[in-house]
Amino acid sequence: MAEDETTPIVNKNKRHRKEKRTAWKVETFKQEDNIGGTFIEESSFATLFPKYREKYLKESWGTVTRALESHGVACTLDLIHGSMSVRTTRKTWDPYIILKARDMIKLLARGVTVVQAVKILEDSMACDIIKIGGLVRNKERFVKRRQRIIGPDGSTLKAIELLTGCYVLVQGSTVSVMGPFKALKEVRRIILDCMKNIHPIYRIKELMIRRELAKDPKLATESWDRFLPRFRKKHLSTSDKTAKKNERLAEHAEKQAEVATMNGEPSTVTAESSSKPSEKPKKKVYTPFPPAQLPRKVDLQMESGEYFLKASEKEARIAAARKEKQAETTKKRQSERAQAFVAPVEEAEAPVEEKRKKKRKADTAEGEAPSKKKKKHKEVTIANESE
Repeated sequence: MAEDETTPIVNKNKRHRKEKRTAWKVETFKQEDNIGGTFIEESSFATLFPKYREKYLKESWGTVTRALESHGVACTLDLIHGSMSVRTTRKTWDPYIILKARDMIKLLARGVTVVQAVKILEDSMACDIIKIGGLVRNKERFVKRRQRIIGPDGSTLKAIELLTGCYVLVQGSTVSVMGPFKALKEVRRIILDCMKNIHPIYRIKELMIRRELAKDPKLATESWDRFLPRFRKKHLSTSDKTAKKNERLAEHAEKQAEVATMNGEPSTVTAESSSKPSEKPKKKVYTPFPPAQLPRKVDLQMESGEYFLKASEKEARIAAARKEKQAETTKKRQSERAQAFVAPVEEAEAPVEEKRKKKRKADTAEGEAPSKKKKKHKEVTIANESE
C-alpha cells in the first residue's frame, strides 16, 4: 500500500509522449565522423557576379581559396565570363560543405565582404538572400520602401541586426542576411512586410518586447499575446471615418457648451449644427440613357467635305490656310513697326495778332504796380533834397 501511495499517477494518453526540446545542440562535424571516406562523384556550383565586383574579388580571391582549402574545396574565378565556381575534391570530407561554399560565392556576388562571407562555413551560421525587386511595381515607391529598411543613418538596419543577431546587407534588388536559422525567419518577415508598406518599427517593437519577456522564467509556459502590441491592419471605410468625425465634433460642441454655462453666457454652438455640413452637394438627375457620342475626326471631315477631297486639293487648302495666317501675322508686325514712325500730335502756334493782344493784356496788368513804385521813388528824392 505504501508503494502505491508513493508512485505518481500518470495520464494514460501522455504515457508515451516525450518532452519537447526547446533548443538542439549543434555539434561540429569533424573529419573523423566521415566513415564513408572520399566522395565517388564531383559536385560543383557556379554563380555570376556583376562587373563592379571584379576588382574587389580579384584582390581578395587569395583569402577565399585559403578558407576553402582547409575544408578540401577547390574554387576558380573566371574574369572573362564573370563567374565564380566551387567544386569538391578527393580531400573533401564534409558532405555539406559544398552547399556552404555555394552560399559563400553567392554572398560575395551580392556585395558581402570576404571577412563576413567566410563565416558562412561555420555550422551554426546560415544565410538567406531575399529578392525584393518584384514586390513593388513603381520604381519610386520601391526606392522609398527599400530606404525605409535602412532608416536614417542606418539606424533601422542597426536595430534589426542587434535584436536578431544577424548581418543584413541591402544591395540593389536583394537583401543578404547571415545569422542563426530562427533569426533569419524574423528578418525575412520584417523585410517582406516593409515592402508591403508595413513599417519595420512595428516589428522591431514586438521583438524588443519578446526579448524582455524571455528573461522572465515565470512567463516561459504562458502565452505572450496579452503583452504584444496589436496594430490595426485594415483601413477604416468612409462611413466609419465620418461617424468618428461627427462624434469628435459632438464632444467638442458639448465642451464648448459647458464652458459657456460656467461663464454664464448663452451657448450658440450645438452638436447638431457642428456635425451637419455647411453646404450639401446637389444630386445629379439620374438618366438611364448614356451621353451622346462625340463626333470623330473623320465625321467632322465628312461634314465639311474635306474627307472627299483629293490629296492635291487637301495640300492646296492647307497651303492657302498657311498663307492667310502668314499674311495676318505680317500685317500685325508691320502695324507694330509703323507705330514707331508716327509723329506725335503738336499744338499749332497762335497768330501774331493774338500774341500782341496777350502781350498788351499782360502789360496793362503789370503797368499799375510800377507806376506806384515810381511815385514813391519821387517822394523819397524830394525829401532828401529838402534836407
